[in-house]
Amino acid sequence: MTRRVAVVGGGLAGITAALACADAGCEVTLFEARPHLGGLTYSFARGDLRVDNGQHVFLRCCTSYLALLDRLGVADKVALQQRLSIPIRTPGSEAPVWLRRGDLPAPLHLAGSLLRYGPLRPGERAKFALAALALKRVDPAADATDRQSFGDWLRRHGQSAGAIEALWDLVGVATLNATADEASLSLAATVFQEGLLTDPAAADIGWSMVPLRELHGDPALACLERAGADVRTGAKVRAIERRDDGWRVGLDGHDADFDQVIVAVPPVAAEHLLPEGAVTVPPGWSGGLGSSPIVNVHLVLDRRVLDQPFVAGVRTPVQWVFDRTQQSGLAAGQYLAMSLSAADDLIDLPTAELRELMLPELFALLPEAADAEVLDFFVTRERHATFRPSPGTASLRPQATTYARGLFLAGAWTATGWPATMEGAARSGTAAATALLDEHTTEVREGVGA
Repeated sequence: MTRRVAVVGGGLAGITAALACADAGCEVTLFEARPHLGGLTYSFARGDLRVDNGQHVFLRCCTSYLALLDRLGVADKVALQQRLSIPIRTPGSEAPVWLRRGDLPAPLHLAGSLLRYGPLRPGERAKFALAALALKRVDPAADATDRQSFGDWLRRHGQSAGAIEALWDLVGVATLNATADEASLSLAATVFQEGLLTDPAAADIGWSMVPLRELHGDPALACLERAGADVRTGAKVRAIERRDDGWRVGLDGHDADFDQVIVAVPPVAAEHLLPEGAVTVPPGWSGGLGSSPIVNVHLVLDRRVLDQPFVAGVRTPVQWVFDRTQQSGLAAGQYLAMSLSAADDLIDLPTAELRELMLPELFALLPEAADAEVLDFFVTRERHATFRPSPGTASLRPQATTYARGLFLAGAWTATGWPATMEGAARSGTAAATALLDEHTTEVREGVGA
């Protein structure tokens, strides 16, 4: 008998899970409260501009996310560096320094760049190499690792405040959405081991060449419908209740029955929907998991001032700047977006204050922009962009399987071992679908619904 599967949530996790179930022959219905798919990777119009809510990048090691792009048929709509190459600027510098990978095996593939890395003193460069080798030996899966602060670990391994700011946080803040002092050593070790310390090509950077809705949401809708799934946008699920023969999904004025359900919504919504006893994490776990914000500052200039797809900033509030001109459809001038992660101190600042703060910092980082006219300036904010990857986070991240037969979880906040990234979301969707397909509908387990 064909299994009736509900997927609640149409972000990347829900899309991945729904496609896997539909491809396996399940009768899939996907419910998404927003009017479009894609979750926190979406686009909107601002006049003639096509604007992404935030800048999202991926790495070559993000194999699950790349597999999702292949399944959506959009792999040709992203750019992926042939070789890691990051231009890095400090305020007032006339030219960037470059972090590039060479031909040696990891982690020596970065040795040439590090020997010339101006933001670090020679002694700091040597100590960085020793700390990197030590980090490669850390076990990310150990509970003791998760309960340590990455910043504390770095200081115990000889890393100065300047080295943490100029190199470790350059990578860590963008991928973890937290500074080293606020991040779990376990998640930081995963990021650096997977991205920089194992495979020389792993950290090659990729980004979308089209608006995110054209990369994720719209192709996902088309793919799901071709696979036979029923996609219902603007459909907010209010309740999920166990029935003798499966699950009842309650919406406003309408209920629907299913054999199995995947919940792929943010943590607070998931905790509200899950029946008591479905997960072993303590009550209030979603609040304990918390969230971390990201602010994106967008500006349109009357001329081109950045000749690279992106540039990173060191010793400045400007973390990363991306050229968004092509993706936005802008015909003249240049559209830049500053991506500011771990933005607790910025999330509530009015746009006028952000303009007063960030424009001088950008001009100090890119002197070429000082004489350019700012034609437009606006801000997008994701207050709950990711879960907060604090020490002890692992104990609050439930597995894909629950103690309720037929009920599964997906989301970058689940126990993927990764921080809250597009890769983590795709991995979680795959894990939930795999667990669902492996479960026999007649199986009875101890716990909720048994």
